[in-house]
Amino acid sequence: MKKVENENDGWMPTYRGTVFPWHCDHIGHMNVMWFVGKFDDATWQLFSNVGLTPSYFRKQNRGMAGLEQRISYQRELRAGDVVSIRSAVLEMREKVIRYVHEMRNDETGERSAMMIVTSVHMDTEKRKSCPFPEEVFEAGRAMTVPFVPEHWGFREK
Repeated sequence: MKKVENENDGWMPTYRGTVFPWHCDHIGHMNVMWFVGKFDDATWQLFSNVGLTPSYFRKQNRGMAGLEQRISYQRELRAGDVVSIRSAVLEMREKVIRYVHEMRNDETGERSAMMIVTSVHMDTEKRKSCPFPEEVFEAGRAMTVPFVPEHWGFREK
């Protein structure tokens, strides 16, 4: 894998995998549904790193819901390509976390896609948003990185 990031920059590895032929569409590149699926796998790793673990969700009757996703597709991926995703927290608020994923082709080092997501913390019994526990909130704030969307291929309005 080509080294593409500073290990001390606040980003963390959250996914490694392969593009399989069934991930590709009729024009031969990985279909958008698989980008989203791989980014979703990375999300659960990121959440676990801030303390939002499967056991926490089960024991506390909590969950997460996506509010907004923005994806910037930058390079095609084809069957056989190996990919990695690294992720970072952009913002931590009382009930909301905003984070970013970067997917790269491990062979070439090229960025394939980026996704910025906003998610809300929920009480799964009341079906309403609720504050993060203090330790999760503080962990997320401590992991926050600076991010300028335009520098990463996102077009701002």
